[in-house]
Amino acid sequence: MDVKAPATIPYFLQEQIRELIVDGTIRPGQPLREQELEQRFGTSRSPIREALRLLELSGLVTHIQRKGFRVTLYTEAQIRHLYLLRAELESYCLRQAAEVDDLTPLLAEQRGHDAAIGTALAAGDAQGAIAAACEFYLAAARSTGNTPLASMLSKLYEQIEPLRYLLARQAMPFTGIQVCTRGVIEALAVRDVERAAGMTRSYLADVLPGVLEAYRYASLQDEEEPAPRYGRA
Repeated sequence: MDVKAPATIPYFLQEQIRELIVDGTIRPGQPLREQELEQRFGTSRSPIREALRLLELSGLVTHIQRKGFRVTLYTEAQIRHLYLLRAELESYCLRQAAEVDDLTPLLAEQRGHDAAIGTALAAGDAQGAIAAACEFYLAAARSTGNTPLASMLSKLYEQIEPLRYLLARQAMPFTGIQVCTRGVIEALAVRDVERAAGMTRSYLADVLPGVLEAYRYASLQDEEEPAPRYGRA
């Protein structure tokens, strides 16, 4: 008799598969074979498929008719578009935040996230640094009460996390991020929002070539090397 898996299992599997994508264990364009994922996680196909559908909604996974699921493979143009969108959303967050009467709580929170970035960089923790950098800008969005903006930015961060991790893994410590975050804090403190937004755009323009190179290398690996089996966790 088929027993329906608890609703929490697909979400747990979603997070586990997402980690494999982000850290490069499953590379860009690589097929996500349901049978191998079943063996790795010791579960049935139904929750695996639900987890892959959830990842498809986030943009990390693509479903191809009659071929199944695979990690999303971006073109160079698509990566540029994603980073341009990120620059505009982060800049808009800062502009909105600067209109709040009292910036003290936001600046205190951003200083905390900046410190977390520094701690993660010192420990060689790429994902920790990326998470803290995300929270730095999400704090600005949340400070305005703009829930749709925070939700949109959060979803974009989830979609581009593998791109950021590829760069961070090849260029740790990527201290340029703290030059940006500290500059943004200083600019916001005097409500110089154009300088804050400009620093954000400049930082993303500076890192984009490295993102493209790291992604190109990871994609070529998938073409040149046999796809690794996932194995049992």
